[in-house]
Amino acid sequence: MALGSFELPNSTGTHSCPSGTVVVPPLAGGCAMGADEYLKRATAAAAVFSQFTQEQTDRVVRAVYEAAFNKRVGLARLACEETGLGKWQDKVIKNVVASQFVYDDIKNLKTVGIVSDDPVAGIVEIAQPMGPILGIIPVTNPTSTVIFKILIALKTRNPIILSPSPRARRCSSEAARICYEAALAAEAPEHCVQWLTEASLEATQALMSHKSLALILATGGAGLVRSAYSSGTPAIGVGSGNVPVFIEKSADVAFAVEQIMLSKLFDNGTICASEQAVVVERDIAEATAAEFRKQKAYFLSAAEVAAVERIAFDPRRRVMAPDVVGQPATKIAQIAGLDVPADVDLLVAPLKGVGEQWPLSSEILAPILAWYAADDFRAAVNRCIDLNFHGGVGHTVSIFSNDEDRIREFAGLMNAGRIVVNTPSSQGAVGGIYNRLHPSLTLGCGTGGHNITTDNITARHLLNVQRIARRRENQRLGRFDAHLFLDESRDAAAVAAAYHKNS
Repeated sequence: MALGSFELPNSTGTHSCPSGTVVVPPLAGGCAMGADEYLKRATAAAAVFSQFTQEQTDRVVRAVYEAAFNKRVGLARLACEETGLGKWQDKVIKNVVASQFVYDDIKNLKTVGIVSDDPVAGIVEIAQPMGPILGIIPVTNPTSTVIFKILIALKTRNPIILSPSPRARRCSSEAARICYEAALAAEAPEHCVQWLTEASLEATQALMSHKSLALILATGGAGLVRSAYSSGTPAIGVGSGNVPVFIEKSADVAFAVEQIMLSKLFDNGTICASEQAVVVERDIAEATAAEFRKQKAYFLSAAEVAAVERIAFDPRRRVMAPDVVGQPATKIAQIAGLDVPADVDLLVAPLKGVGEQWPLSSEILAPILAWYAADDFRAAVNRCIDLNFHGGVGHTVSIFSNDEDRIREFAGLMNAGRIVVNTPSSQGAVGGIYNRLHPSLTLGCGTGGHNITTDNITARHLLNVQRIARRRENQRLGRFDAHLFLDESRDAAAVAAAYHKNS
């Protein structure tokens, strides 16, 4: 299968994590310290980094990209072995996106000195680094997110401190070590990359609130993201991605199902932009279900849905159960006590509603999809809105359709930073593969998801921009009788007419 279609041999099948032991060399730049020492080192690195030219900076970034790319397979295997999540083959591709694709996207970006000069407006823009950054790393993407955050931080001359998930400390530390040693070999400042070797919530929170920290890049669980935003330090965080995919009746059904399977099965569904529910118009529901079955999806009975709910969702914490995250469909079925065919790749759960009464309508990062048949376009859109607001506001929605008017109407009604069209949602939202979105492992969800932006986060978000503003007098104001501002008998229209007269 072609890499251009983001597929690997058997990439939609079940791959077990490697059984051999991956040897990790001694750490070169991570050690257990207090927050003060981490920030002291990072601040010293920032002082040196701020003096780098664009050429020096780009040399470091290229060296890090190449080193990370060259270790993409070993890091993927280590991540799979340590966490027990997903498929190492797909984690290789995540590492490729985080290294090669991100590097190609940012390599020509100007991040040092004057980045814009508009002599007409009299505005000169100067890029400056922000300072030490804390990067929080999720267990679902423990090496790719490390590579991604290091690259965008170093491209903007910002030292970074990484806080890995405790469940992925070894592989995240190894990814950080590889990047750091490559950076040092390219003459980057000492301690430009640091990482917590004994990751804990307490250590991370101490770093979050430290007065010398400039920014938090928070990719992880909802609790950590909330802590980042409440720390008093500027933060760029992400929201959850309860992504609905709408198969509209003009869609090519076989193509839509193929693309959804390609996305949802990628790394066993661990990407937060993976589809969580399929919504189809009733006119094509039977044909769509038949196509899913043809492509090795198993539709659960009502009793089987209840069995999967019990093991896939934690009702007390109202979140997915960790035991099913990133596991193959057959293992999830086994845990639930179900007898399903050995070649099943996806579990499909027909549901009648959205919300706490229907646990599988929530985000489940595993090969489980909720299923809804809607009477018509309007009912389908309303169902997608319900799903969107049930834990996925601002993130991503997907539509398969060949009706441009329907696509635009759907997009206008959804609260999502990314509306991907005729595209596998996981790979489409990440960017750089099926569209020209910036490749990113941190996807903003806007104010709906309690984030500052809906962008795919990249290097440009890690810059402070100074603006030199030259004198350019407002000629309209110079010609205008300013006494009219004091005349209460003149309304807005009258004053505006006088202000813009002869212009």
